[in-house]
Amino acid sequence: MSARQTLSSLLEQNSILVAPGIYDALGGLLAEQAGFRSVYLSGASIAYSRFGRPDIGLVSMTEVAGILGAIRERIGIPIIVDADTGFGNALNVARTVRLFERHGASAIQLEDQTLPKRCGHLAGKTLVPPSEMVGKIKAALDARASDDTLIIARTDAIAVDGLDAALGRAERYREAGADILFIEAPKSDADMATITARFGDKVPLLANMVEGGQTPAKNAEELQKIGFKIVIFPGGLARAFAHTARQYFINLAKTGSNADNLANMMDFDALNDVIGTADMLNEGLKYDSSKFGDENG
Repeated sequence: MSARQTLSSLLEQNSILVAPGIYDALGGLLAEQAGFRSVYLSGASIAYSRFGRPDIGLVSMTEVAGILGAIRERIGIPIIVDADTGFGNALNVARTVRLFERHGASAIQLEDQTLPKRCGHLAGKTLVPPSEMVGKIKAALDARASDDTLIIARTDAIAVDGLDAALGRAERYREAGADILFIEAPKSDADMATITARFGDKVPLLANMVEGGQTPAKNAEELQKIGFKIVIFPGGLARAFAHTARQYFINLAKTGSNADNLANMMDFDALNDVIGTADMLNEGLKYDSSKFGDENG
Protein backbone atom coordinates (compact mmCIF):
# COMPACT_ATOMS: atom_id res chain seq x y z
CA MET A 1 0.00 0.00 0.00
CA SER A 2 1.37 3.43 -0.91
CA ALA A 3 1.85 6.25 1.56
CA ARG A 4 -1.03 8.17 -0.05
CA GLN A 5 -3.36 5.20 0.23
CA THR A 6 -2.23 4.69 3.80
CA LEU A 7 -3.38 8.20 4.76
CA SER A 8 -6.83 7.50 3.35
CA SER A 9 -7.03 4.28 5.32
CA LEU A 10 -5.79 5.95 8.51
CA LEU A 11 -8.69 8.38 8.36
CA GLU A 12 -11.09 5.44 8.30
CA GLN A 13 -9.79 4.20 11.65
CA ASN A 14 -11.40 5.14 14.93
CA SER A 15 -8.35 6.71 16.54
CA ILE A 16 -7.37 10.29 15.78
CA LEU A 17 -4.33 10.77 13.56
CA VAL A 18 -1.53 12.71 15.27
CA ALA A 19 0.84 14.38 12.81
CA PRO A 20 3.83 16.19 14.33
CA GLY A 21 5.27 19.12 12.43
CA ILE A 22 8.61 18.64 10.70
CA TYR A 23 10.82 20.74 8.44
CA ASP A 24 13.52 18.36 7.19
CA ALA A 25 14.32 14.71 6.56
CA LEU A 26 15.98 14.15 9.94
CA GLY A 27 12.84 15.30 11.73
CA GLY A 28 10.72 13.07 9.51
CA LEU A 29 12.97 10.10 10.20
CA LEU A 30 12.90 10.64 13.97
CA ALA A 31 9.11 10.97 13.91
CA GLU A 32 8.76 7.74 11.93
CA GLN A 33 11.13 5.94 14.29
CA ALA A 34 9.08 7.21 17.24
CA GLY A 35 6.04 5.44 15.80
CA PHE A 36 4.02 8.29 14.32
CA ARG A 37 1.75 7.23 11.47
CA SER A 38 1.99 10.54 9.59
CA VAL A 39 3.87 13.85 9.64
CA TYR A 40 3.03 17.43 8.73
CA LEU A 41 5.49 19.44 6.65
CA SER A 42 4.98 22.89 8.10
CA GLY A 43 5.53 26.00 6.01
CA ALA A 44 5.97 28.02 9.20
CA SER A 45 8.65 25.66 10.46
CA ILE A 46 10.45 25.84 7.12
CA ALA A 47 10.47 29.64 7.41
CA TYR A 48 11.74 29.44 11.01
CA SER A 49 14.46 26.88 10.38
CA ARG A 50 15.66 27.62 6.86
CA PHE A 51 15.49 31.41 6.89
CA GLY A 52 15.19 32.38 10.55
CA ARG A 53 12.09 34.37 9.56
CA PRO A 54 8.40 34.42 10.51
CA ASP A 55 5.57 32.68 8.68
CA ILE A 56 4.53 35.58 6.43
CA GLY A 57 4.62 34.04 2.97
CA LEU A 58 8.38 34.11 2.37
CA VAL A 59 8.74 30.42 1.45
CA SER A 60 8.35 29.50 -2.23
CA MET A 61 6.68 26.54 -3.91
CA THR A 62 9.95 25.09 -5.22
CA GLU A 63 11.63 25.42 -1.84
CA VAL A 64 8.86 23.39 -0.20
CA ALA A 65 8.98 20.83 -3.03
CA GLY A 66 12.73 20.33 -2.61
CA ILE A 67 12.40 19.74 1.11
CA LEU A 68 9.39 17.46 0.57
CA GLY A 69 11.33 15.36 -1.95
CA ALA A 70 14.22 14.91 0.49
CA ILE A 71 11.83 13.83 3.23
CA ARG A 72 9.92 11.42 0.98
CA GLU A 73 13.19 9.81 -0.09
CA ARG A 74 13.91 9.02 3.56
CA ILE A 75 10.56 8.01 5.09
CA GLY A 76 7.57 5.91 4.08
CA ILE A 77 4.75 7.28 6.25
CA PRO A 78 2.22 9.76 4.82
CA ILE A 79 3.28 13.40 4.56
CA ILE A 80 0.69 16.16 4.88
CA VAL A 81 2.08 19.26 3.18
CA ASP A 82 1.34 22.88 3.96
CA ALA A 83 0.94 24.59 0.57
CA ASP A 84 -0.09 28.00 1.98
CA THR A 85 -2.35 29.72 -0.59
CA GLY A 86 -1.16 27.47 -3.40
CA PHE A 87 1.40 30.19 -4.21
CA GLY A 88 -0.92 32.18 -6.45
CA ASN A 89 -4.16 31.79 -8.35
CA ALA A 90 -5.96 28.61 -9.43
CA LEU A 91 -3.40 27.89 -12.14
CA ASN A 92 -0.61 28.18 -9.58
CA VAL A 93 -2.55 25.83 -7.32
CA ALA A 94 -2.77 23.24 -10.09
CA ARG A 95 0.98 23.42 -10.66
CA THR A 96 1.64 23.21 -6.91
CA VAL A 97 -0.52 20.10 -6.55
CA ARG A 98 1.15 18.35 -9.47
CA LEU A 99 4.63 19.23 -8.19
CA PHE A 100 3.98 18.27 -4.58
CA GLU A 101 2.25 15.04 -5.56
CA ARG A 102 5.26 14.02 -7.68
CA HIS A 103 7.51 14.74 -4.71
CA GLY A 104 5.51 12.46 -2.43
CA ALA A 105 2.75 14.46 -0.78
CA SER A 106 -0.07 12.41 0.70
CA ALA A 107 -2.26 15.43 1.40
CA ILE A 108 -1.95 19.06 0.32
CA GLN A 109 -3.34 21.89 2.44
CA LEU A 110 -4.61 25.10 0.83
CA GLU A 111 -5.84 28.20 2.66
CA ASP A 112 -8.10 31.10 1.77
CA GLN A 113 -5.82 33.99 2.69
CA THR A 114 -4.65 36.66 0.29
CA LEU A 115 -1.02 37.00 -0.75
CA PRO A 116 1.25 37.36 1.08
CA LYS A 117 -0.24 35.05 3.68
CA ARG A 118 0.71 34.94 7.34
CA CYS A 119 0.55 32.47 10.22
CA GLY A 120 -3.01 31.58 11.17
CA HIS A 121 -2.36 32.68 14.75
CA LEU A 122 -1.02 36.13 13.80
CA ALA A 123 -3.25 39.20 13.57
CA GLY A 124 -3.80 41.15 10.37
CA LYS A 125 -4.86 38.40 7.96
CA THR A 126 -7.02 39.13 4.90
CA LEU A 127 -9.05 36.67 2.83
CA VAL A 128 -9.85 36.01 -0.79
CA PRO A 129 -13.56 35.79 -1.70
CA PRO A 130 -15.05 32.34 -1.03
CA SER A 131 -15.69 31.88 -4.75
CA GLU A 132 -11.98 32.29 -5.48
CA MET A 133 -11.10 29.64 -2.92
CA VAL A 134 -13.73 27.32 -4.42
CA GLY A 135 -12.00 27.72 -7.77
CA LYS A 136 -8.66 26.84 -6.19
CA ILE A 137 -10.08 23.71 -4.60
CA LYS A 138 -11.56 22.58 -7.90
CA ALA A 139 -8.24 23.27 -9.63
CA ALA A 140 -6.45 21.18 -7.01
CA LEU A 141 -8.88 18.29 -7.43
CA ASP A 142 -8.52 18.39 -11.21
CA ALA A 143 -4.73 18.55 -11.04
CA ARG A 144 -4.08 15.62 -8.74
CA ALA A 145 -3.08 12.39 -10.44
CA SER A 146 -4.64 10.17 -7.77
CA ASP A 147 -7.76 10.48 -5.66
CA ASP A 148 -5.62 9.16 -2.80
CA THR A 149 -3.82 12.51 -2.75
CA LEU A 150 -6.12 14.34 -0.36
CA ILE A 151 -6.93 18.04 -0.57
CA ILE A 152 -7.28 19.93 2.71
CA ALA A 153 -9.20 23.22 2.62
CA ARG A 154 -8.31 25.66 5.38
CA THR A 155 -10.21 28.82 6.23
CA ASP A 156 -8.81 31.64 8.37
CA ALA A 157 -12.15 33.43 8.55
CA ILE A 158 -12.65 33.13 12.32
CA ALA A 159 -10.01 35.79 13.00
CA VAL A 160 -11.28 38.04 10.20
CA ASP A 161 -15.07 37.69 10.10
CA GLY A 162 -16.01 35.42 13.01
CA LEU A 163 -17.05 31.81 13.50
CA ASP A 164 -20.30 31.94 11.52
CA ALA A 165 -18.49 33.24 8.46
CA ALA A 166 -15.86 30.53 8.83
CA LEU A 167 -18.54 27.86 9.00
CA GLY A 168 -20.18 29.23 5.88
CA ARG A 169 -16.90 29.23 3.98
CA ALA A 170 -16.09 25.72 5.17
CA GLU A 171 -19.47 24.50 3.92
CA ARG A 172 -18.74 25.89 0.47
CA TYR A 173 -15.29 24.29 0.46
CA ARG A 174 -16.77 20.93 1.44
CA GLU A 175 -19.33 21.20 -1.34
CA ALA A 176 -16.51 22.01 -3.76
CA GLY A 177 -15.00 18.61 -2.98
CA ALA A 178 -12.36 19.18 -0.29
CA ASP A 179 -11.42 15.87 1.35
CA ILE A 180 -10.61 17.41 4.74
CA LEU A 181 -11.64 20.69 6.40
CA PHE A 182 -9.31 22.82 8.53
CA ILE A 183 -11.08 25.71 10.29
CA GLU A 184 -8.16 27.62 11.73
CA ALA A 185 -7.83 29.14 15.21
CA PRO A 186 -11.11 28.48 17.06
CA LYS A 187 -10.87 30.48 20.27
CA SER A 188 -12.77 28.33 22.75
CA ASP A 189 -13.99 24.86 23.56
CA ALA A 190 -17.44 26.00 22.48
CA ASP A 191 -16.10 27.05 19.06
CA MET A 192 -14.46 23.65 18.56
CA ALA A 193 -17.66 21.86 19.57
CA THR A 194 -19.66 23.99 17.13
CA ILE A 195 -17.29 23.12 14.30
CA THR A 196 -17.46 19.37 14.92
CA ALA A 197 -21.22 19.43 15.43
CA ARG A 198 -21.59 21.08 12.01
CA PHE A 199 -19.16 18.95 10.03
CA GLY A 200 -17.99 15.99 12.09
CA ASP A 201 -20.27 13.46 10.42
CA LYS A 202 -19.71 14.88 6.91
CA VAL A 203 -15.97 15.23 6.41
CA PRO A 204 -12.74 14.65 8.41
CA LEU A 205 -11.79 17.69 10.47
CA LEU A 206 -8.26 18.83 11.28
CA ALA A 207 -7.29 20.55 14.55
CA ASN A 208 -4.18 22.70 14.86
CA MET A 209 -2.34 22.88 18.18
CA VAL A 210 -0.02 25.88 18.34
CA GLU A 211 1.84 26.35 21.61
CA GLY A 212 0.84 29.83 22.81
CA GLY A 213 -1.64 30.26 19.95
CA GLN A 214 -5.30 31.28 19.84
CA THR A 215 -6.83 27.81 20.28
CA PRO A 216 -7.13 26.18 23.73
CA ALA A 217 -4.47 23.50 24.18
CA LYS A 218 -5.87 19.97 24.01
CA ASN A 219 -4.33 16.53 23.80
CA ALA A 220 -5.17 14.07 21.06
CA GLU A 221 -7.64 12.10 23.17
CA GLU A 222 -9.57 15.25 24.06
CA LEU A 223 -9.70 16.37 20.44
CA GLN A 224 -10.93 12.95 19.35
CA LYS A 225 -13.77 13.16 21.86
CA ILE A 226 -14.72 16.58 20.48
CA GLY A 227 -14.89 15.07 17.00
CA PHE A 228 -11.63 15.81 15.18
CA LYS A 229 -9.96 13.18 12.97
CA ILE A 230 -6.50 14.74 12.63
CA VAL A 231 -4.40 16.89 14.93
CA ILE A 232 -1.21 18.61 13.85
CA PHE A 233 1.49 20.13 16.05
CA PRO A 234 3.14 22.13 13.26
CA GLY A 235 5.70 24.24 15.11
CA GLY A 236 6.39 22.12 18.16
CA LEU A 237 9.63 20.62 16.88
CA ALA A 238 10.95 24.00 15.73
CA ARG A 239 10.17 25.56 19.10
CA ALA A 240 11.72 22.65 20.97
CA PHE A 241 14.83 22.88 18.77
CA ALA A 242 15.09 26.66 19.25
CA HIS A 243 14.89 26.30 23.02
CA THR A 244 17.45 23.48 23.14
CA ALA A 245 19.79 25.12 20.63
CA ARG A 246 19.79 28.41 22.51
CA GLN A 247 20.78 26.65 25.71
CA TYR A 248 23.40 24.65 23.84
CA PHE A 249 25.05 27.73 22.36
CA ILE A 250 24.94 29.65 25.64
CA ASN A 251 26.66 26.80 27.42
CA LEU A 252 29.25 26.25 24.69
CA ALA A 253 30.10 29.96 24.59
CA LYS A 254 30.42 30.06 28.39
CA THR A 255 32.48 26.91 28.91
CA GLY A 256 34.28 26.39 25.60
CA SER A 257 33.29 22.72 25.77
CA ASN A 258 30.33 20.40 25.26
CA ALA A 259 31.02 18.49 28.46
CA ASP A 260 27.96 19.96 30.17
CA ASN A 261 25.78 19.35 27.10
CA LEU A 262 26.52 15.65 26.66
CA ALA A 263 23.46 14.47 28.58
CA ASN A 264 21.26 16.34 26.10
CA MET A 265 23.08 15.21 22.95
CA MET A 266 23.52 12.13 20.82
CA ASP A 267 27.14 11.19 20.45
CA PHE A 268 28.73 10.38 17.10
CA ASP A 269 27.79 6.69 17.11
CA ALA A 270 24.23 7.26 18.32
CA LEU A 271 23.45 9.72 15.55
CA ASN A 272 24.97 7.40 12.95
CA ASP A 273 22.73 4.63 14.24
CA VAL A 274 19.66 6.85 13.81
CA ILE A 275 20.46 7.82 10.24
CA GLY A 276 21.57 4.32 9.20
CA THR A 277 25.18 5.05 8.32
CA ALA A 278 26.35 1.42 8.60
CA ASP A 279 23.53 0.16 6.39
CA MET A 280 24.28 2.75 3.74
CA LEU A 281 27.99 2.00 3.72
CA ASN A 282 27.24 -1.71 3.39
CA GLU A 283 24.90 -0.95 0.51
CA GLY A 284 27.71 0.90 -1.19
CA LEU A 285 29.98 -2.13 -0.91
CA LYS A 286 27.78 -3.98 -3.41
CA TYR A 287 28.94 -1.53 -6.04
CA ASP A 288 32.57 -1.18 -5.02
CA SER A 289 34.86 -0.98 -8.02
CA SER A 290 36.96 -3.86 -6.70
CA LYS A 291 34.09 -6.21 -7.57
CA PHE A 292 34.11 -5.15 -11.20
CA GLY A 293 37.66 -5.53 -12.40
CA ASP A 294 38.89 -3.40 -15.29
CA GLU A 295 39.93 -5.35 -18.36
CA ASN A 296 43.10 -4.42 -20.16
CA GLY A 297 42.62 -3.45 -23.75
